[in-house]
Amino acid sequence: MQNYNQVYINEGHFLKALIKLNMLEEFVSEEDKKMILKLGTTSRDMVAHLHNYQFPVSISSNIRRVNRDDKNKLIHFVESHFSKEWSETIKSAYLSTTPSIYVAFDEKGDLVGFAGFDIYQNKKCYFGPMGVAKSNRVKGIGYSLLHHCLKDMHDMGYEYAIIGGAGPIEFYEQACQAVVIPTTNF
Repeated sequence: MQNYNQVYINEGHFLKALIKLNMLEEFVSEEDKKMILKLGTTSRDMVAHLHNYQFPVSISSNIRRVNRDDKNKLIHFVESHFSKEWSETIKSAYLSTTPSIYVAFDEKGDLVGFAGFDIYQNKKCYFGPMGVAKSNRVKGIGYSLLHHCLKDMHDMGYEYAIIGGAGPIEFYEQACQAVVIPTTNF
């Protein structure tokens, strides 16, 4: 919850509390507790249907598509705030003529977030990664970045957007009506 600056309690938080408080002791085995906790708290893939997609009216205006001059600043931002793996994804995206990445800036012009599609391992119809600096979360920046990417994906003719490893599942459920792709790997 703290990682994503979430303001709503989701089922994973509720399940974790029930298990930690031993509220399920007489009903659920240790193995089942682990499975339930994993189901409720693990990042999972989601899908958003784009057929009837409509770009939202209220969207942040400090967002634009990246250009070549943004490369080093963006890579440094991603390495500083997120992970080396994501920065490698950004670097490989710049091998393309026009990387499908959007960046967000604050009122001072500082980079505060990014989102991309079709850049993770060259997977088509794949949204992500996306990240917003912790100090700028819950301001609509992630929502705006997401929708800039979804609009492009829709305009390119994509029927669906796969959101890989979605951490804040409820964010995507609310922002673009994405649904969790069922898995049986638990």
